[in-house]
Amino acid sequence: MAPVDILLNVGGIAGVLLVMLAYAGIHFDWFDPKKLAALLMNFFGSALILLSMVKAFNLSAFLMEASWAAMALYGLAKLVLRR
Repeated sequence: MAPVDILLNVGGIAGVLLVMLAYAGIHFDWFDPKKLAALLMNFFGSALILLSMVKAFNLSAFLMEASWAAMALYGLAKLVLRR
């Protein structure tokens, strides 16, 4: 496996871990879903998963992660505009 493939896989796994941590954190009341920590984990997690698909594209996964990242970005924008 080429080094770039390893980096893409590691990035994708890190992205999954971030999204799952945010999801679990919300359900266990560790994070507020409308606060910075959960929104950032969701956004960067989804972005890393999207990046991992550069060499192995999957349309349904792309649509899911792009939507997830867009929703997190919307939440982040609302936070910034409220300040």
